[in-house]
Amino acid sequence: MSAIELTPAQRKEYRAQAHHLDPIVMIGGDGLSPAVKKEADAALKAHGLIKIRVFSDDRLAREAMLKTLADELDAAPIQHIGKLLVLWRPKPEKARRAEDEDRKPGPRDVKVLKYAKRAGQKPEIKTLRVLGNQRLTAGGSVKRAKPRQVSSKKRGLG
Repeated sequence: MSAIELTPAQRKEYRAQAHHLDPIVMIGGDGLSPAVKKEADAALKAHGLIKIRVFSDDRLAREAMLKTLADELDAAPIQHIGKLLVLWRPKPEKARRAEDEDRKPGPRDVKVLKYAKRAGQKPEIKTLRVLGNQRLTAGGSVKRAKPRQVSSKKRGLG
């Protein structure tokens, strides 16, 4: 039995989500080789819900492959319909690095419209790149951002 047990309602939901998926892993004449298991594991890590196509006419062999894959990859078997197998495993959470939390915002592109003085002319559109320590003025120029002033009373609280 696989490590993940799902309720019928959960299984139904994952079947509905898998309906629109294309098969990611193909199992050919060699059967369930270590390379196939490795690819299925990588696909489960990346996607969570995958379809596997088996090029075999033996239904019992396909059922055995589904059970084996589910057991060895700690995944839940969702569906076996025809030559398609559907497996699900929750995607692992990506670990955020500590240095990413201290990062400042990166550069961003800002479009500036400069209207013509005469009526009927199109406004001039300029794209400016604003860095993390810069700001855009009302006139459309880029200035270095000043640190916000904090009152001495608030500074004493923090």
